[in-house]
Amino acid sequence: MFDTFKVSFRLKNTYRTNAIIYSLKQVPLLSRLLPETLYRKSGLKVFSSILSVLWEIMMTFLGKFFYFVFLFVSLLFLQTPNSASFLYVFVFLTLSGALMNTYMFNPSKDKYYAIMLMRTEAKKFTLANYYYQLFCLVLGMALFSLLAYFFIAEMTLWISLMLPFFVLFVKASWTAVELKKFQKTEIVANENQLGWIRWSFSIAVMVWTYLSLWLGFSLNDKSFLGIFLLFAVIGSYSLWKIHHFKNYTKMQKALLTTETVYMTSKENINKTNQENMAKKIEYNEKTTSDKEGFAYFHDLFVKRHRKLLLRAVERQAIVVFILLIVAIVLTQLQASFNSMMNELLLQYFPYMVFISYMMNRGMTLTQAMYMNCDHSMLTYQIYRTPAVILGVFKERLKTLVLLNLIPATVLAIGFPVLLWLTGGTTNGMNYIILFVSVLALSIFFSVHYLVMYYLLQPYNKNVEMKSASYGIVQGLTYFVSYFLIGRTFSTLSFGLATVLFSMIYIFLSLLIVYRLAPKTFKIRT
Repeated sequence: MFDTFKVSFRLKNTYRTNAIIYSLKQVPLLSRLLPETLYRKSGLKVFSSILSVLWEIMMTFLGKFFYFVFLFVSLLFLQTPNSASFLYVFVFLTLSGALMNTYMFNPSKDKYYAIMLMRTEAKKFTLANYYYQLFCLVLGMALFSLLAYFFIAEMTLWISLMLPFFVLFVKASWTAVELKKFQKTEIVANENQLGWIRWSFSIAVMVWTYLSLWLGFSLNDKSFLGIFLLFAVIGSYSLWKIHHFKNYTKMQKALLTTETVYMTSKENINKTNQENMAKKIEYNEKTTSDKEGFAYFHDLFVKRHRKLLLRAVERQAIVVFILLIVAIVLTQLQASFNSMMNELLLQYFPYMVFISYMMNRGMTLTQAMYMNCDHSMLTYQIYRTPAVILGVFKERLKTLVLLNLIPATVLAIGFPVLLWLTGGTTNGMNYIILFVSVLALSIFFSVHYLVMYYLLQPYNKNVEMKSASYGIVQGLTYFVSYFLIGRTFSTLSFGLATVLFSMIYIFLSLLIVYRLAPKTFKIRT
């Protein structure tokens, strides 16, 4: 089995190495320096292989680290960063997570190549990879356990050492259930197509977990020990059943079809996205506009894509409004909620950056602009002239800002109201800053995504994302937004800084677009 694992790892490593080399060639400054014969260079392949191994190691620990940060920050938010609350959330989220990812039923390309094309023995390959994933799980969770022991109040060492093995036993238990189901029905689970039932159940579990925690539920050490022992017995038996399962060949043939494996490939994802977007276009010969020039061209696009552009932001606005109403009701029912919400609005306002990042529809809308307009129009020379690019850019900026302001305005009005209902503030400027900074963040992200699109246009003629630079900037945007969660700054100072930064960034970005967009806005090869 170890020899099978070595073949599997080398196959995956080769796949990643070629992907790394390809990504290097997409970096603007490097693309001109690196020749097409790059894939034959042994030295660079060794370097890329090292990066691939480092990536494997990093992913073993990084995901668990962010999982811990998420749990810790959520407990801080609910003012319950203690062992009993931590164990309660950990148990429920682990049970929910096991339904989403078992490490067994992922129809990846390396499995398809090895089992279906190279005829590797299905059982050996499946178990070798599964045991390796479980090993990485326990190893990564060991870091998680140490963080829990040092940062969670009242956490004992022996309980923290159980956490990795609890996750292992839970995942093994659900894997055995899925294998048993396949044995009876010949229906195999596909972790890339979970379906709305599992997603709904997972979301419901998360909502219930934090709601019940807020209501006072928790889990002491003895209760956790009882649950752990129960799953230790079930999980150990499940591992035995997994090891002795006899139908791996049949199961993998059912899982690793061309449709399931390549359904997650870029080609099929892009094709599906294009088909879905095409369904939302409203074709009507009577659609017209009284505007002229670039405004006329863009106005027709907006009217024909009204369903695509408006539906999501309208839903966001409704959800935000409902959440604000719930929060307002809680201010009247729970006195403890008032102090928590007041402190959140006055001291923890940096989290609003992440909320604005998640709410902003800039990336989806720019993708729609490319798929349904620029994908075709950029093939014409006149569409790539500075006057046309900048004229359309201005019209799109207006639309993108106005669309994202719909849910943002609801939030901007709701925050000052919540602040007033939860005790208010001695400085009246906080009300104004809350309102203005939420709108400023919405405008900032709208500009940011459109500027990224025009300066780093990431798509090729097949609507595949081919820009490493775009991915890096997008990743940095997410990282900075995520990093600000839980940071404490006064709303007045952070809000003023946010408004000032947004104004400077918007001015400089528009200036850069004016200078560079005519050169950078083109279809990638």
